[in-house]
Amino acid sequence: MAFTDVETEQAHQAATTDATGDDLCKLGILYSTGQGGEIDYVEAHKWFNLAAMLGSEPAKYYRQEISDQMSGGQVASAQRAAREWLATRH
Repeated sequence: MAFTDVETEQAHQAATTDATGDDLCKLGILYSTGQGGEIDYVEAHKWFNLAAMLGSEPAKYYRQEISDQMSGGQVASAQRAAREWLATRH
């Protein structure tokens, strides 16, 4: 799934404001596919995890898919990053 530059910017902006599960899932896709930069599974997992918490069914699937390609340490780093992001939202 390819995103336009506008869609990419909108997803990043949403993460700093009132993000939905779809917005955060889109960020996960961007990082997991390397659109606009390098592939970063830790960052992708973080966004998929947060999106799944907001009810995104696709994010749950994608999170599992990339988890299979990550080490335990990478998954732990992604989970820590998700908790840190959540802490800044409240």
